[in-house]
Amino acid sequence: MTKKIDIEGMSCEHCVHHVTEALEGVPGVESVKVDLKGNSATVSGAVLDEGLMKAAVADAGYEITGIS
Repeated sequence: MTKKIDIEGMSCEHCVHHVTEALEGVPGVESVKVDLKGNSATVSGAVLDEGLMKAAVADAGYEITGIS
């Protein structure tokens, strides 16, 4: 399963690193690719819990505005 996540608040590579680490720490997430220009991340894994991903990104200081 792969999901595209829209993220608000990223402005630099440091932000990309924080969001990547936050999402990689979510159970079930196998890979993360964060796109700074697109303000998004592509997350893959067998089971992806949207609530856990939103909480992890919020704890890192950013906001998920959409998941598709």
